[in-house]
Amino acid sequence: MNRYVLFPGRHHLLTRFQAEYLGGLAAGGTVVWAVTSANHENTRRNPVPYHRREAAIERFSLLAGLRSVVVPIFDTAPTDRFAEVTLKSIAVATGLDLTPDDTVVACSTPEVAALYEKLGFRIAEVEADPANDSEPQRPWDVLLRLAAGDGTWRELAHPATVDVFERYQLVDAVRTVVNDPVVGDEGGLTATRDYRTYMEAFAAGAARKWDLVRPYVRPGRIVDIGCGAGAVLELADRDPGLRESDLIGVEIARHLYEECVHKKAQGAFGNPNVYFYRRNVLGGAVFEPRSVDTTLTFALTHEIWSYGGQLDSLRRFVQAIYDHTVPGGVWINSDVCGPDGRDGAVRLTLTNADGDNPAAPRRDLAQLSPAEAAAHAAGLSTRARLDQFAVDFAFPLTYEPADDAVEISLGDAMEFLTHKDYTDNWLSERQEQFCGLEFADWKALLTDVGFDIDPASHAWRNDWIIDNRVAPVASITRLDGSRIDWPATHVLTVARRPLNT
Repeated sequence: MNRYVLFPGRHHLLTRFQAEYLGGLAAGGTVVWAVTSANHENTRRNPVPYHRREAAIERFSLLAGLRSVVVPIFDTAPTDRFAEVTLKSIAVATGLDLTPDDTVVACSTPEVAALYEKLGFRIAEVEADPANDSEPQRPWDVLLRLAAGDGTWRELAHPATVDVFERYQLVDAVRTVVNDPVVGDEGGLTATRDYRTYMEAFAAGAARKWDLVRPYVRPGRIVDIGCGAGAVLELADRDPGLRESDLIGVEIARHLYEECVHKKAQGAFGNPNVYFYRRNVLGGAVFEPRSVDTTLTFALTHEIWSYGGQLDSLRRFVQAIYDHTVPGGVWINSDVCGPDGRDGAVRLTLTNADGDNPAAPRRDLAQLSPAEAAAHAAGLSTRARLDQFAVDFAFPLTYEPADDAVEISLGDAMEFLTHKDYTDNWLSERQEQFCGLEFADWKALLTDVGFDIDPASHAWRNDWIIDNRVAPVASITRLDGSRIDWPATHVLTVARRPLNT
């Protein structure tokens, strides 16, 4: 008899086969469920929150007649000491000191099983056990059936999982997260973003953003979509005119959402009606129709354009905001945008005296670590960085050499010039298109969906960026050599849902 069966895994879904297998393996003993990635949820790899997984395991154990202990194991960086970390976490949480003398490890993943074997534990291979009469489906394969709309998942899943999934409406939630075209496996838009520098940049600009939009904010239910680490909502929280309002942050990236929750727990907000949701608006409605007075979005819409299906994804997003806005309510959007007449050809001259000028751009930066890629990009001259950007950029960008300059469209020129200094997040930023829409396109999209455009809406130029980052190393002219003013780089739209809708 095995006194303990250690069963490590993510355990998002439990199967009928597992009940039968564990029933024989753990007869008279205790199953210790080490639920890994317990601090992750709402991602493709981890779509179900830990507390729902724990509830299903407890019900599974009751129905299967198993004595169980459930232990959350927080995610760690990849390490060959994973087994030791798990065993220590179990000891701290439960007082159980599992040893090879009294414990067998149930694990069907060879790489994980090898870590426990190295410590002397015997392995029961569960779905991979050669003694099985058939080839049972692994839990993840069953979950993928659910995500694909294959009803046979219910026949393979244990009734405990089916019950919990139905009671807590997890079927649609799992299906949405697993099939989401925008969100990555770890619950963010990109796996290469340095969220520390990202949060610092947002915090530094929060006051400027809030000053820009405050005159148009309508009290009531105020939602900041893509709220980052909640810096703008912190300023809204301090505004006496909004003390009776609900302040709601919606964030898709796990790292940023967790920082919001941490801030709230630490008392950063005086308003008791501050809430945070980890949601992707493109995955379905977050709010009830006509329930939000003010929606704020900062530097978000270009990400929806870039990581989704460009105009199709952006239109769905705009429609979702229109649908949840009360008649008379407002959506205030601040973001980068393309210059007017972005398809027109210009002559772009760039300095080559501010960095390295290799014979050709590298084509392997995506295979390097983010730090290595950032260091290489940062070391290039502005002219060489254009060549590297053209290789790495996820969207078509073309130009032709012309003596000491290049001939390029105005939109592509500004695309490069407004990207070129984001070397810290080079691999992330190369996936984002800043100049997909110009102001006229925004006006057409908003009115087509049904919004009225407030006269305060306008395209504008960030002169600090031009004066400090662009003009010192670049110049543009028309093809005939005549001068062009630096164009708009950003847009502010104040869109209202008409009262009679």
